[in-house]
Amino acid sequence: MGHGKLRKFAENETFKCLLQPSAAEVLADGFFNLRDHEVKGHWNERMFDAPRPIVLELGCGKGEYTIDLAERNPSCNYIGVDIKGARLWKGAKYATERHLGNVAFLRTRIEFITAYFAPREVSEIWLTFSDPQFRSENSRLTSPLFLERYRSFLKPGGIVHLKTDSMFLHQYSRAVAACNGLRVLGCTEDLYATPPEALAPSLSIPSETVGALYEVQTFYEKMFLEQGYRITYLSFIIDHDGPYAHPTDFDEDYWRSVEGPRLLFGHDSAETRRQKLHDTDTI
Repeated sequence: MGHGKLRKFAENETFKCLLQPSAAEVLADGFFNLRDHEVKGHWNERMFDAPRPIVLELGCGKGEYTIDLAERNPSCNYIGVDIKGARLWKGAKYATERHLGNVAFLRTRIEFITAYFAPREVSEIWLTFSDPQFRSENSRLTSPLFLERYRSFLKPGGIVHLKTDSMFLHQYSRAVAACNGLRVLGCTEDLYATPPEALAPSLSIPSETVGALYEVQTFYEKMFLEQGYRITYLSFIIDHDGPYAHPTDFDEDYWRSVEGPRLLFGHDSAETRRQKLHDTDTI
């Protein structure tokens, strides 16, 4: 491990806005019986300077979206979640140096998310450039398995936002929403070709959120935009009675082929380009 990562890991221990719980404690009773963390149900009182509605960004990377949303909308508390400590360091350091009282970060696997949030504790979820997980449906962050997890802590009317360059993940998520009768608030296959005034009326979300859609760009988004790939957006309300169903009419082979070869570090498939980004991202 490089000295740069070691320095960041050491500095992470000093950031009050960054929670780094032990996975062993959460898993003490097994993966299917996660042990609740003491912060569950107490985020507003323990991690922020005032109680406010809580918004999560899952897979936040370096925290660009979490930070920018928090600065734009001080009426909400924002939590960025990721497993990579070297990435979280950047956002946690920024929030600490600027005394942002409505920003926190959680280092954990998203599979463990239910151990950290109580029923109705969260108002919204952002999924920004998540891995499309071509081979494993249950690993997709908009799969029925994950929607069930989100429902355990989202308030009634809670919103999930998906911003992605993957047409595969976008279309899969639309299929999940459709087969479960979820109310779609906003949907476009080419965000930057859709004027805000055309998208905003159907969104029914704050203007700060609409602005962030167009003006906040993650490390990954900038890279894909430079290559000319379209950015998609989908938001829906998660409310649903009973188990979430898996879409039966989603053609995985077709939408996987639509991703096609991508030029990043040479000619890569959409799957391998993300893996290379994952392997080389040490910031």
